[in-house]
Amino acid sequence: MDPIYSFSATALDGTPIDFERYRGKVLLIVNTASECGFTPQYEGLQKLHEKYGARGLEVLGFPCNQFGKQEPGDAEQIGAFCEKNFGVTFQMFDKIDVNGDAAHPLYAYLKDQAPGVLGTEAIKWNFTKFLVDRSGKVSERYAPMTKPDALERDIEAIL
Repeated sequence: MDPIYSFSATALDGTPIDFERYRGKVLLIVNTASECGFTPQYEGLQKLHEKYGARGLEVLGFPCNQFGKQEPGDAEQIGAFCEKNFGVTFQMFDKIDVNGDAAHPLYAYLKDQAPGVLGTEAIKWNFTKFLVDRSGKVSERYAPMTKPDALERDIEAIL
């Protein structure tokens, strides 16, 4: 069974997206924010999308306002910000919670599969990254300060 493919989420434009469409792809799933010190990582995420997209990498961005209220905008504002400032063309989703009772089920699953430092499940801050292999298994979790280009070796290894 491949639980990752049982999830769905809403894109910024309101379109529901069934994760079954990502079967056989390598996924890099990131909780994002527009007013964070790590926001410039959008540029690196876009570069990964451009460099590895044709080989099967899908970068999936999930805006979240749970950390310092650093994602205050609505879907339209978030999309415009990402496109204008960083040329983002990878899939961005509607704003979600990643921690707590209202956490999106995808994030409950990701945290269960790849607990953070000292085995804690909670997402600590914006731009926590999860790498999922082609079979749907969560292969790695990266801290917010880990820059996207530092993931290239791991991405290459599973592509």
